[in-house]
Amino acid sequence: MKETLLSVGYIPLTDAAPLIVAQEMGFALEEGISLDLRRAPSWSSLRDMLSFGQVDAAQMLSPVPIAAALGFGGAGAPLSAVSVLSVNGNVIGVSRALEERLRANGHDFDFADAEKAGRALIAVGGERLRIGVPFPFSMHAELVFYWLSALGYAVPERVEVRTVPPPLMAEAIAEGEIDAFCVGEPWGTKTVENNVGALLLPGNAIWSFAPEKVLAVRSDWADTETSLTDRLIRAVWRAGRWLADPASRLLASEVLARRHYLDLPPEHVERSLSGRLVISARGEARDVPGFIEFHNGAAGFPWRSQAEWIGCQLGKRIGQDPEAAARGVYRSDIYRRALRDTAADLPGASSKIEGSLSEATAVSSSNGRLILQRDSFFDGRIFEPLTA
Repeated sequence: MKETLLSVGYIPLTDAAPLIVAQEMGFALEEGISLDLRRAPSWSSLRDMLSFGQVDAAQMLSPVPIAAALGFGGAGAPLSAVSVLSVNGNVIGVSRALEERLRANGHDFDFADAEKAGRALIAVGGERLRIGVPFPFSMHAELVFYWLSALGYAVPERVEVRTVPPPLMAEAIAEGEIDAFCVGEPWGTKTVENNVGALLLPGNAIWSFAPEKVLAVRSDWADTETSLTDRLIRAVWRAGRWLADPASRLLASEVLARRHYLDLPPEHVERSLSGRLVISARGEARDVPGFIEFHNGAAGFPWRSQAEWIGCQLGKRIGQDPEAAARGVYRSDIYRRALRDTAADLPGASSKIEGSLSEATAVSSSNGRLILQRDSFFDGRIFEPLTA
């Protein structure tokens, strides 16, 4: 049977791995599809490629489909998140100048304590911090805003957010355009390797199970191309399961590092897949459990409660109350349909109280074996969705 060709957009990041692996390791072929992977230069261009029909599906920042539903950030067709591609995977880094001030002030760069790191940064950051993020509507921005505001820093008054494409983050901090950044790996690692920055904190120290990237499609395409949507979800799910096996890391790193994908040394990619990161030019290494997740703990499930949390955070910045509209963007119904005849262990509910799990916890599921991972926020808050 001849496979159906689907065009899929992506940004060169470690968390594009499920799409790249689905194609390179044959999981797409098992579903009778082939992925024409198209690299985009920025998140705005990728969003527009999808919205205006230049690609069928795309790796997307988790808040972008929600922002689009709320009328922010460009025109185009409504978007649906039919799967979560990756959980966590971001790093917060600082310039060499800020690193030196932090060390002089006694900060130990333990790369684990969000409150300690945040207070240290606020103490040396001056009246205004210029922070680079890949896109205004991104988990990077939401984590930074949540983190600093929870510590009493005036956000957004004292934070100047600058949009920098991930591959250019090291250049932006080297040229003094930003003081700090939040970016997906391996581009934080590149600032360390280029000796222009140091890593201060992993994103999962702020929210330990944050949906980072989603598999997004146009909502009308999902409704009309149900078979293709389901096959794409299954291919990505199988790729995520393969990536979750530690034995796959070396091969995955080599595949992702290829010139037409990330175009970086494989060892830089392997750091983020293993969670063992080199955080400074001094060679300091830190192990980060759960640094990035593609499968375990129902990582691929598009929780409506996660969509509501994102909508709530966006609403704080625009003075609206958009949780109800946001929750419909994450299509747990489509995800369930696509995986119902697979070995996937699907949660019994489509919403949960976000931030309530301080440790891995067994929950009701289709196969009775699902263990959700810790999902707490660094400040101990919880988020209750509108409905379960």
